[in-house]
Amino acid sequence: MGLRINTNMAAFSAQRVMGAQGRRAEKAAQSLASGNRINRSGDDAAGLAISENIKSQIRGLGMARQNSFNAVSAIQVSEGGLNEISNILTRLRELGIQAASDNIGERERGFLDLEAQNLIKESDRIAKTTVFGDKKMLDGSGGDQEYHVGPFGSEENVISFTLSSDATANEIGIDGLSLETKGNARSLLDSVDEAVQKVGAMRANFGAIQNRLESTANNLDIQIESLSAAKSRISDADIAKESSELASAQVLQSAAVSILAQANQFPNVALKLIG
Repeated sequence: MGLRINTNMAAFSAQRVMGAQGRRAEKAAQSLASGNRINRSGDDAAGLAISENIKSQIRGLGMARQNSFNAVSAIQVSEGGLNEISNILTRLRELGIQAASDNIGERERGFLDLEAQNLIKESDRIAKTTVFGDKKMLDGSGGDQEYHVGPFGSEENVISFTLSSDATANEIGIDGLSLETKGNARSLLDSVDEAVQKVGAMRANFGAIQNRLESTANNLDIQIESLSAAKSRISDADIAKESSELASAQVLQSAAVSILAQANQFPNVALKLIG
């Protein structure tokens, strides 16, 4: 190429290379600073679209997982109430057996009946006041319950069951029982046995639902882990690669600066021919 002073092509070429290496260094530095390989759509348009879709699914799964845990908490509150009612029934059985024997008198039997009546009232109170949020759990008014445990809107992402557990004293058959006489005490034992079976069936139902919800939560954890790994492979920066890219760009940028400085001297060489 001949010597020209009007257009310095060598300088233009050096500037272009220097600019390209500057952009490489800037992109690598941005990736290192943010931890993301894709910082704008131009970095990887398809990868960005896939990554954002996965990100949305992960966020949805996270909330579904929280719904599952909240549902388990509701079941645990209900089961806790039933557990205490079961303890009360056990105590009523003890009192009934004690009151059914002639080794105590009528006055002592009256004391036992007093305790029994208070226990029955407490059992009924527990059933009517066990709530989760604004829902009563043990008085039979819960109705149909639905828990959204998936990231999408289809019915397959919903767990539903009917909260029909009614542990009130009247429903389980202990309302109106007394220990005033031996005959009443023996009748109480039969009623308590039936009540224990009813409460046990309710607890079994809650246990089955709780196990299902816990399995759902475990599955959601696996999905979140797998999708997070997939998103990481697509959008996260490879620190080793970006560090090498930054170092390479900086070296080449420095070389381009040196070449540009030399290219700027070419017109002076041409002027010497004129002088």
